[in-house]
Amino acid sequence: MSRVRLIARLDVKAPNLIKGIHLEGLRKIGDPNEFARRYYEQGADEILYMDIVASLYQRNSLLDIVERTTRDVFVPITVGGGIRSTEDARAAFRAGADKVAINTAAIHRPELISEMARSFGSQAMVLSIEAKRHAHAAGWEAFTDNGREHTGRDVVEWAKRGVELGCGEILLTSVDQEGTRAGFDIDLVKAVSTAVPVPVIASGGMGSAEHLIDVVKSGCADAVAMADILHYGRSDLASIRKATANAGIDVRIVE
Repeated sequence: MSRVRLIARLDVKAPNLIKGIHLEGLRKIGDPNEFARRYYEQGADEILYMDIVASLYQRNSLLDIVERTTRDVFVPITVGGGIRSTEDARAAFRAGADKVAINTAAIHRPELISEMARSFGSQAMVLSIEAKRHAHAAGWEAFTDNGREHTGRDVVEWAKRGVELGCGEILLTSVDQEGTRAGFDIDLVKAVSTAVPVPVIASGGMGSAEHLIDVVKSGCADAVAMADILHYGRSDLASIRKATANAGIDVRIVE
């Protein structure tokens, strides 16, 4: 397994950093730029910005946030939410993003994944999947609109299709676990990570460093996105990194 990345996830409803449970009941946390700078100083490997509204005005505001962040933060930044075209992606890159994540637009027009990959490279194209476990059947369904809109797509099959079309990474968010602090959906992460050859970022449910260790060792996650545990000061990246390294997982050493 390659070196595991620790990613700080910031969900934004411009101009505020917000947090919810199951992607609902959103609460304002503060200035996203201040939090991003704090996490960078703590040693985050990457910053992930997700615009949870994705309207035109909020999307522009998010790009302003990214531009400000890149003045003080010098790790890769991924931007998601409201990226509907290669033009939107190009605007995100101009603002300082290193990668873009798409969900709804890819569901509606899968060939957009290929267009993005051809234009910017697969390494810059992240397929964002919001997954919910089926209530009365095995497996998971992909959702859009913060876990509210059904797509009818099986998560594992959609992930495989996304890779075939050119995505270089998958951001896999468990809507069921998101904001609960109860741990990741390890079965979900393992099902996707063993089905595709690209890195999988586990997101949704981290309440302790042990949850990160579990999803890496049992779920085969290549990276972990964390939000609540950082935003509310339940732990910090230095402590999480130390616990992860002590568990025998290869992480970047931060001096």
